[in-house]
Amino acid sequence: MSNRKSNTYSLERRNFLRTGLGVAGALALPGGFIGRAFAADHPSIGTYPAGSSGDSVFIGITVPRTGSYALQGEDELKGYLLAIEHINEGNPLIKKISPKSKKGVLGKKVIYGVADSAAKPNDAVQAQQRFISENKAILMTGATSSAVAVALNKLAQREKVLYVAGISGSNDTTGKDCVRYGFRQCFYGQTAAAALGPVLVKTFGKNKKVAYMTPDYTYGHTVTKSFQDHLATAGWKTTTNQVSPLGSSDFSSYLLNVANSGADVLINVNWGHDAVLSIQQAKQFGILDKMKLVVPYQVPFLAPQVGGGLLAGVYAATDFWWTLEDKYPLAKMFVQAFEKKYGYKPQWGAENAYMEFALWAEAVENAGSFYPPEVIKSYEAGRKINSLVGEVSWRAADHQLIRPVFIVKGKKPSEMRNKEDYWQVVETVPGLPLMQKPDAFGCKLGSYT
Repeated sequence: MSNRKSNTYSLERRNFLRTGLGVAGALALPGGFIGRAFAADHPSIGTYPAGSSGDSVFIGITVPRTGSYALQGEDELKGYLLAIEHINEGNPLIKKISPKSKKGVLGKKVIYGVADSAAKPNDAVQAQQRFISENKAILMTGATSSAVAVALNKLAQREKVLYVAGISGSNDTTGKDCVRYGFRQCFYGQTAAAALGPVLVKTFGKNKKVAYMTPDYTYGHTVTKSFQDHLATAGWKTTTNQVSPLGSSDFSSYLLNVANSGADVLINVNWGHDAVLSIQQAKQFGILDKMKLVVPYQVPFLAPQVGGGLLAGVYAATDFWWTLEDKYPLAKMFVQAFEKKYGYKPQWGAENAYMEFALWAEAVENAGSFYPPEVIKSYEAGRKINSLVGEVSWRAADHQLIRPVFIVKGKKPSEMRNKEDYWQVVETVPGLPLMQKPDAFGCKLGSYT
């Protein structure tokens, strides 16, 4: 992807400054007179009104650009940057999602800064704290690691600055670690399990023995538990759950235990480069010759990185796959715009990022203000919104988007119609029936002010 990196920064090249320790984008907002209308309408809170008093507003973006999740972070970043470009130019796709949008958000240009989180919560928090204090950021985004998302949720609530999560699959993000100032649009462990579980039981049968490989943080633990709980209703029993640290390179000790577990199915919850290595090494151990592989939370770029057709016949749940352009007109507009700009079909991280910003613009435009409590209440209003994957809406009780989950099945190389045709969408599952009750995972949103 390095040959396209220059395009990533073209939107705000003159404003964009990379700094040490992985922090990029320390921008200075233009100074502006804080009009009496601001003071009269609302009290100061977070970065309001200073952050929206000029002719632009600033967004802080933290994504992993190094480490195990770097490839997925770069794809996510491209989705954010395309959304900013579209928002600023008043692109027709943004207007389909946010009909009140013109150019910018409430007439203000969106500028941004980017920091490398390396999928580390402390790095992300430090970078976003800097964006808040130095740039008066009115919105934070980016994750790819749910540990980062949870940490930024807490920062958002403390600083009273909105946070829209990037990729985050943990139930906790809109569960026990939910906050009033945080929102998530992508699917997560519970909805992945509820969507994919019935497909697995139908395909492989009841009363199967299953081995899990789980990354040792909130995403891994909650996704694995969701699948264990769901599949237990069909008599599936866990023979082993191999928990490994994020960034592992040698999975041999874990795979030895998997190989000796007697499982019929291997559910590999690992993500990013960890998923690539663990699947490749599972093949070397001969595990994939005797166990069916399932990837419950599809990893962007997984199929080409794993190689060798190892994912042929493998089932996964996902947020988006580019062939959905055949079903959803807005998905087609997005895929075409993304491919024209970046030279490849968007993965679901890019779709997720684009959606986060488009939906934020829609919420602000309907609020008619950048005042955080009003924007939050706009999100919570429950409007039906056009999106890249059909009509969606926000659940006010936990700030989780109600959206479909897609089940995909890996293709054999001989079945691919082009070099990026790795997955077949086999089922579209409506979102609401997949979701737990709003308080089931302990969500208590907290205060507006």
